[in-house]
Amino acid sequence: QVQLVESGGGLVQTGGSLRLSCAASGRTFSNNLMGWFRQAPGKEREFVAAISWRGGSTYYADPVQGRFTISRDNAKNTVYLQMNSLKPEDTAVYYCAARPGSHSYYSSAFYDYWGQGTQVTVSS
Repeated sequence: QVQLVESGGGLVQTGGSLRLSCAASGRTFSNNLMGWFRQAPGKEREFVAAISWRGGSTYYADPVQGRFTISRDNAKNTVYLQMNSLKPEDTAVYYCAARPGSHSYYSSAFYDYWGQGTQVTVSS
């Protein structure tokens, strides 16, 4: 079992930055692929970024490539999402997720564990 708790969301102006954190508990954290997804009102949950268990491989959705950076600290059981140059279209609830393996890293269906989400609102 892996329990995930997100933090760091909030209200920010266009062009601003936020850093989300996801604290994990459970003995298998360091063996999991960790991902960030987001869901805006009226839209489906979408992939944002993912990172391999050693941190050597990272994956990004096209809309956030070059603006967001995912990282992890296995010693602290924490994964981060640094979000820069935020846009109003980044407004959503952001979820942290964990899973074994890395195939289809962009698909929420393959993630076994989810956090409760943290709201990010970007004002124009």
